[in-house]
Amino acid sequence: MAFDVRRFDIYRKIPKDLTQPTLTGAVISVCCCCFILLLFISEFLHFINVNVSSELFVDNPGDNDRILVHLNISLPRLSCSVLGLDIQDEMGRHEVGFVENILKRPLGEKEEGCLFEGRFYINKVPGNFHVSTHSASTQPDSIDMAHIIHEVSFGTRMPFEELSKGASPIKGSFNPLKGIDRSKARAFFDDDLILLSDLNIESHDYVMKIVPTIYETLEGLKIETYQYTYAYKSSVTFSHSGRIMPAIWFRYDLTPITVKYTESRPPLYSFLTTVCAIVGGTFTVAGIIDSMVFSASEVFKKFEIGKLS
Repeated sequence: MAFDVRRFDIYRKIPKDLTQPTLTGAVISVCCCCFILLLFISEFLHFINVNVSSELFVDNPGDNDRILVHLNISLPRLSCSVLGLDIQDEMGRHEVGFVENILKRPLGEKEEGCLFEGRFYINKVPGNFHVSTHSASTQPDSIDMAHIIHEVSFGTRMPFEELSKGASPIKGSFNPLKGIDRSKARAFFDDDLILLSDLNIESHDYVMKIVPTIYETLEGLKIETYQYTYAYKSSVTFSHSGRIMPAIWFRYDLTPITVKYTESRPPLYSFLTTVCAIVGGTFTVAGIIDSMVFSASEVFKKFEIGKLS
């Protein structure tokens, strides 16, 4: 007798003439297929999207002891000829009129206003950098530090257009000062000794907490950058000899906590396992429901004709 491999078939078929289709079974089958399709689409979208997870740990990214700063700010009421950048920190650095990689462009045709751009390094210690007229050989009659901030960022700029497609948006503060407009507002002071003319010489203080940040993409790209939060205040200060020249101060300090963002995607085997669980589980539950409904209807029919005993 020849060996029949069909003996191993665990999915044995039942002839159609031995099966009985029902309206209830058809409704349950259609609902079952729709439910499977809905879950499959949901799971597929979850599989193709990139998840961005975050974690915190005590560390500083990179071996460099300096941080790159990008500064871009408009001052509509001061000439470029009197503006300069000063840098100070707790390591003893004190530079007045820093000029390396500094670009100043007039905003108007008559040298009115100035677009001040800078790219420079600061040490990883508390300090400040500020835009002022301290380095000017001749001080202007009126020093109005009204300004609009276009960019104040630290470290490598985040190349959002190069990140993995489908990645979740990063809820970070890489350039939170962007768009800050102090060109029209005027501070209000309670001290009656401060004259209205003094409002044109108010200083602006931005106190920032810098947070080291690492971003790792699916493609293996590792970006070491920095986020920051800030607090703002404006003031008119005086010394024993009179008023102090105003400035736009950016005071910074670093936190020892590093934030790490990591892109990830569910593995293929996880997706296949979930799909099998969806299909098999749904069909099993639908079969149980269909059997219960069919048994209940048979019992009800027997009850109607009095054959329930």
